[in-house]
Amino acid sequence: MAVMYVANHLEVRAIIALTESGSTPQWMSRVRSDIPVFAFTRHEGTRRRVSMYRGVYAVAFDVESSDPAVVQQSVFDALLQAGAVSPGELVLLTKGDQQGVSGRTNAMQILTVPGVPAAR
Repeated sequence: MAVMYVANHLEVRAIIALTESGSTPQWMSRVRSDIPVFAFTRHEGTRRRVSMYRGVYAVAFDVESSDPAVVQQSVFDALLQAGAVSPGELVLLTKGDQQGVSGRTNAMQILTVPGVPAAR
């Protein structure tokens, strides 16, 4: 609920959920919002399930590194390649402290997409 509250009160371009089971994106989809939720998961079953949720887009994602900077850069690269975000925009990232464990989402970060903002 905190993520959706923040997203609806800031100029956030996207919400990124690093998820194992898809429960976090499911809860987010229950709050009506025009902000897309990108569910990053390595599990095919989870990708299929979350694609049925309102406003949630499944993204195949499997990073071996536990370094937060590497994980964040991989997420940004995927979204930039898809054209979902632009450099300089705000995004929210949800994740658990224990990577690879279901039911442990306990962190939210407000991040700026790295890079030079595109001329408008």
